Amino acid sequence: MTVLSYDRRLAELGVQTGLLRSHAQGADLRVPVPTCPGWHLGQLLGHVGGAHHWAGSVVRSRTTEPVSEDLVNDVSAYTEADPGKLDAWLAEGAAGLAEALRDAGPGTPVWSPGPEGTTDFWARRMLYETVVHRADACGALGVEFTLDEELAADAVEEWMGFGTVPEVLEPQPGLPPLLGPGRRLYFHGTGTRTPVRWLVDLTGQAVRCHPVAEDSAREAAVTVTAPVADLALLLYRRRTAADEGVEVRGDAGLLDLWLECAGFWLRA
Repeated sequence: MTVLSYDRRLAELGVQTGLLRSHAQGADLRVPVPTCPGWHLGQLLGHVGGAHHWAGSVVRSRTTEPVSEDLVNDVSAYTEADPGKLDAWLAEGAAGLAEALRDAGPGTPVWSPGPEGTTDFWARRMLYETVVHRADACGALGVEFTLDEELAADAVEEWMGFGTVPEVLEPQPGLPPLLGPGRRLYFHGTGTRTPVRWLVDLTGQAVRCHPVAEDSAREAAVTVTAPVADLALLLYRRRTAADEGVEVRGDAGLLDLWLECAGFWLRA
């Protein structure tokens, strides 16, 4: 299932970037960001702007070859950033990326560091890159973070897509193998609209993640229930199982293992 359309994702990219910019207006850019250890707010904003500019260059060039991520990962240039210039950098990057994606249209083949290898990947990935880092900024500044349920459901689906790639199963030091008998996880995102339900099956030779129409708690070794926005942030490691509103029943160790293995790309 695909929760949001391509055009909606492009529109929301602008909305979410605008919200991030508004959170940062007048703020001390040297405020530490607890969910991004070692970064302060200015570096976080520079990272988001760099990601937008990087993705925009990929889409505009229509390249099918990997493109260096230095623009995204090197945040040293933003240690003493000018607030006005940084804000303009953010605005320019988001607008340029949206324009490039709109010109290219959905389904256009381009290089990507994850599943799909089309402009659809970039429209979704950059939207939730922005959403998650907006949550980081809100946490650093003590600002309430809210997220539309449709966006949150789409973010959950993105995570599940990453959760099935072969890299998830690569051995990691100090961690047991992910696959095994009886290893199923059930995620239930609650809300005022259609509930979000996913079953993650680790019992075979590969990871299978699929949406389910009915409650599948009986099939699972661990179940996670939370408002859909909190569920999305739990998957992206911005919430924990101990946070208010998040309910975990069953094998919490399996949940931790799954999140660690499936989140390999967050550490890349």
